[in-house]
Parts: sequence; structure tokens; C-alpha cells
Amino acid sequence: MGYPHAPHPRETTVLSKYFGDRDAIGLDGWRKRGGYVAFEKALGMTPAEIVGVVKDSGLRGRGGAGFPTGLKWSFMKPGDGKPHYLCCNADESEPGTFKDREIMRWTPHALIEGCAIGAYAIGAETAYIYIRGEFTEPLERMEAAVREARAAGVIGPNAMGTGKRVDVWVHKGAGAYICGEETALMNSLEGRRGNPRIKPPFPAVAGVFGQPTTINNVETLAAVPHILNNGAEWYKKMARADNPKSTGTKLWSVCGNIARPGNYEVEMGFPFKDFLYDLCGGPPPGRKFKAVIPGGSSVPIMNMEEAEAALMDYEGMVAKGSMLGSAGCIVIDDAQCMVKQIARLARFYAHESCAQCTQCREGTAWATKIMERIEAGEGTMADLDTLLEIGDNMTGKTICVLSDSCAVPIASGIQKWRDEFEAHIKGKRCPFRAAAAA
Repeated sequence: MGYPHAPHPRETTVLSKYFGDRDAIGLDGWRKRGGYVAFEKALGMTPAEIVGVVKDSGLRGRGGAGFPTGLKWSFMKPGDGKPHYLCCNADESEPGTFKDREIMRWTPHALIEGCAIGAYAIGAETAYIYIRGEFTEPLERMEAAVREARAAGVIGPNAMGTGKRVDVWVHKGAGAYICGEETALMNSLEGRRGNPRIKPPFPAVAGVFGQPTTINNVETLAAVPHILNNGAEWYKKMARADNPKSTGTKLWSVCGNIARPGNYEVEMGFPFKDFLYDLCGGPPPGRKFKAVIPGGSSVPIMNMEEAEAALMDYEGMVAKGSMLGSAGCIVIDDAQCMVKQIARLARFYAHESCAQCTQCREGTAWATKIMERIEAGEGTMADLDTLLEIGDNMTGKTICVLSDSCAVPIASGIQKWRDEFEAHIKGKRCPFRAAAAA
């Protein structure tokens, strides 16, 4: 999204404070801004103490699942005689999501510090940062930062001069969306085909190289140094009073038909209506908002009645029929055809299916063909029931949730914009395309 915007007065900039500050990219500049103080503090604590602080803070996974981070770390058992691993999931491929990329571009050492603290907390000597293959600039920044940190003795066999080994390595993916799924990521890291694994065994028992492993998102790990520096109570205060389950700040990627796209950081529970109209500037001139996909393209699509009443945290989005997910917010205005937009999403998931599960391999392809047929004005009313039936047979029946990610937008689209689907079928053409051509 280009150069970062100036922070809005209603933003709470914690992770994004130094976005756009070129002096914060290098090690010296980062240390002047308080970098690696938290890591040094962590090395003086026991792993259990670090896990306890993160648990108390209420930090939850920022990649989409929202699982409590401290609890996830507690599944690892330091001292079990096995090598442990931490994997940072930087394979940010969810359509509409571009927050992790900015963390790596502007504050690469923040991520390294979070990885180092996380690795030490779970008894791991090695952390891998698995970066999306298309991320050319973030990859260069992260590799340069890792070299700086290792040369300065911040990480390595004698981390911060403590005699403790904490190593961080960067691994480049090969451009597969499916490798954002944690077990597919581990297969890819091992040099195998990036297919998701059947669970159990879970990664904390048998992960990378068959050893206990924890996988965390970029944003999740980047938040950890701030929590150690400022305390769990400081982090917990950034939440709405009636929902202590969602704490801290959240980075939101905003794109589509909106005046000011970009990355924004707000406290959990921020009103979604204020966010869309105040911070992001509302719709383009002469247009009205029609729909919002709040959490990346795999979550249910919200109509504006739902969106304008939603609060921006995990529970707030679920209460209005969608999910916070990766907070990749795609905004659609009233000039857009919902059938076309949903067909585009289905095509993406059909293309990115690893083809391991029959329901996903066949279902995403069938759903895409039917959606494209309807969009072209060649569909039938029976196609709508067929799409819902295919979606039902895809949802919750595969190794990972890629098939669900295709089915969910289609189901919510038919439910909330059925009139547009029927207009394509009855009129035998796309009414939006016809209006644009008139």
C-alpha cells in the first residue's frame, strides 16, 4: 500500500509506531528505540515466567485463529530432552491482508526479538521465520536484520552474552497459499510438498522434524516484546470493558472501495462504523458501501447493517455473523457486482487447493464453474441450491479449512444478496456490467 499514512488521532500505535521510519529498520536505530530490552529481560527470567506474563496479558493469535498465545506456549514442555522449534508464520497470503508485510518492511528487528523471546519461552534454541515467496522486500529486510543481530551477538550460540543459544533463521516459501496453514508450512520447511497434515499428532507433540513445535503469526510475536516491557496489565487495558477476552491492539489491513486504504492499528473493541467512516474516510465520492469482508476473504461477508453495528474484536465480529480472522478488511461499494466478487474469491481457492482432499479438490472447482456461469448470465435457479449443497459437503469435512474458506463467502453471498444472483439468472446477463455499458 505504499508509504504508511500519518496516524489518525484515534489510532493506538504500538506495533505500527515506527512504520515509515527508515532509521528504525537497522539494528542501531532499533536499539535507540528500545529494541532488544525485552529480550534481555526475558533471558533473565525463567521460561515459565515469560509464558505466565503472556498468558496474563490475554494475547491471542493474530493470524486468524485467535487462540490464546500463552496457553499455546504452555503446551510445550521445556526439559523433556527433545529439541524444540518455534516457527513464525510470515506466509501472509490471505486476500486483503498485508499487515505482516509492513512489520517486516519497517521493523524487522521487532519480529526477530519476538521470535527470540518466544523460542526461549518454549525451550527452543531455533526459530524459523517462514516468509511468503512473493515478499521480495520483506525477505531482504528480514535476512539483513538477522545477519545484523547475529553479528552483534544478539542471537546465536551466546545470545546477549548469556551463554544461551537462541538462533533465528529465515526460510523463503515458494508461493503457495496453502503453506499458510501451520502443518503445511512445516512440511514445506522440511522440503516436502506443502500439504496439511492430519491432526493429531498436534505440532506441540510432533511438529518440524517430528519434534515439539509452536507456530505463531508475525503480528503475535511482534507484540510480545511490548508486553514484557510494559506488563500484562497495560496490555489488558486495551480492550472494551465488557469483553476481557480480546485484549491489546490489532492491525487492520483495509483495501477495496474506500477513500483511505492502508494499515491501521486500533484497540480491540473499536466501533467498526467509526473505523470505516472516520479513520478510513468512507466510500468513494458518489458511492455507498454495500458489503464488508472484515477478516480476509475466507470469512462470512457482512452487509452494512451488520458491519455498522459491529465491534472490532473476536467476539464482536462473531456476534454480527462474521469473524475477525486476519483483519484483512475488503470493502465493496454499491457499484460492484457481488456475484462477480464472490466468483473471484471462489476462483482463488480453487487455484490454491493442494488437491489432497476430494471435497476440496472437486468442490472448489465445481463451485467456481457454477459461480462463473451465473455471473455470465448462463445460470439456472437450481444452481443456487447446488452451490449450497456443494458448500455443505465441503465444510468441516477436510484436513484443513481451505474448502470452508471457499464455501463460506458463497453461502453468505446467496443468503444476503440473493436478489443479485437471481437478477443474473433471470436477466441472462450481469446487470452491473449492462449498466456500466449503457
